[in-house]
Amino acid sequence: MLMSIILLILAAGVPYYLILEKNKKLNSEKIFLISSFLVLCAIVISSFVTGTYSSLLVIISLLSAIFSIYKATKTTNFYKFGYYLLFINAPFFMLFIREQGVLYTLSLLITLGGVYSIAKHYDKYYGSANYHGISGTTLATPYVGAFLTVYLITLALYPPFPNALFLLSSMIKEEPTLLWYIVVVIVFLGNFMVAMRVMPRTVFGTPNTNLHYVDLTSKEKIIHFIIIILLLILSIIGFKGAIA
Repeated sequence: MLMSIILLILAAGVPYYLILEKNKKLNSEKIFLISSFLVLCAIVISSFVTGTYSSLLVIISLLSAIFSIYKATKTTNFYKFGYYLLFINAPFFMLFIREQGVLYTLSLLITLGGVYSIAKHYDKYYGSANYHGISGTTLATPYVGAFLTVYLITLALYPPFPNALFLLSSMIKEEPTLLWYIVVVIVFLGNFMVAMRVMPRTVFGTPNTNLHYVDLTSKEKIIHFIIIILLLILSIIGFKGAIA
């Protein structure tokens, strides 16, 4: 039980809202990195936990996820968007059978690594990771638009991307309960709503004539291609898991 509580603290966002976001010395980028590292720690620790998590812990993580959905709808900062997505998906980490939960969370972290790279690009060339007003990237910066579209579609749980496939695999292998259905519906809709609301604001639309758009450098493209390859590998694993 103690180990499960530790995992809840690491993955579900509660200490982040109570401590990290109130610390004025930590900016959004640092909170994103700290959050991602601690979720990685949760993945490692979960390998030492046997059995299932209690319903109470799942409910607490779900309440944190609902609050995170609300917070995500209020931000236009890619760093904040990233760590809110981590906390939105915490109930899946707690609810899914161990292997599927770890793979789903790993896929989520890799996808958010791509979002983080886009945020760094925005921060460097536009002065912040805020995407408000930076519309029409598909036309103005096609590489940014293409990679960001893949990441947002993955986060929105569209197949055949790995997050959706691991969700499908868990749905096939799990024995659903009422709590299971509630968590899956709320978190699925939360992921979809939060990811899809970003697309019309930055990927689509008319480019902002007041901005000097800068597309990805060769080095940045390599990083994103590596991320896409990793997601493709995870998609293959997820597909095999779904049909096994």
